[in-house]
Amino acid sequence: MRIARSELYAGRVLLMGLMVITILPFISIFMTALHPSGTVPRGLEWPAEPQWGNFIEAFNVANMTALLGSSVYIVLAVVPVSLLISTMAGFAIGQLRIPGSRILLGLFVFGLTLPFGGIIVPLYYLERAMGIYNTRLAVVLPLIGLYMPFAVFWMRAHFVNMPMEISEAARVDGATTWDLFLRIHLPLARAPMASLGILMSVWTWNQFLLALVLVEDPTERTMAGALGAFQGHYATNVPLLCAGTILILLPTLIVFVLFQRQIISALLQGSVKG
Repeated sequence: MRIARSELYAGRVLLMGLMVITILPFISIFMTALHPSGTVPRGLEWPAEPQWGNFIEAFNVANMTALLGSSVYIVLAVVPVSLLISTMAGFAIGQLRIPGSRILLGLFVFGLTLPFGGIIVPLYYLERAMGIYNTRLAVVLPLIGLYMPFAVFWMRAHFVNMPMEISEAARVDGATTWDLFLRIHLPLARAPMASLGILMSVWTWNQFLLALVLVEDPTERTMAGALGAFQGHYATNVPLLCAGTILILLPTLIVFVLFQRQIISALLQGSVKG
């Protein structure tokens, strides 16, 4: 009993320490953003006169009104298409057990090892040859492809754990493969699809590297790409840079607060299902 209590207390202390380590940088960034523009704060120091106007200035400098629209467009173009393709592929591999499903699954697992940074140069030359460089498609198409390994593996984990008796009973009643997918398994897959959609939306919103390298027009990038607007003239303006960072992180934080239960259950589901 004493061992159990000591482990419980040790776990709580560890979690509290991790929480402090995680929250402290956000507090530091927020306090720095309130300092006068052009100054360099020394550590965690609340300014005598908080400059709330830094957030408005950062919003205007980065032209975040256009970036908000661009980010919403990219998210709406990436997430539904990725969900549709990954759900169909996961159903085929996990429930239909099509020929070569193990090989396909192995290829998707191998795709999980591909880093974004390792393929950015080939993508750059490929998109210039295709004529889609410096457009939103330059971000949308690669993201759909890069999300596929994880998304297919995620949806396959759901379908492979569904009882085969459901499909067999539907087959006896004359259901076709499309009936199985659309009328039976798709409604049952709403929870993992919603969780996957939330995760991909957050990842797409925060995508920085692809938007920065493959799109030259700042107004065609994602919100995270707005940090590129502070390079050059504004790179040394620490309070303004911190204010822009807070504005970029704010939508993600709101999504996490609103859907924290779904996100946590999604992460737990993805870790226990096989």
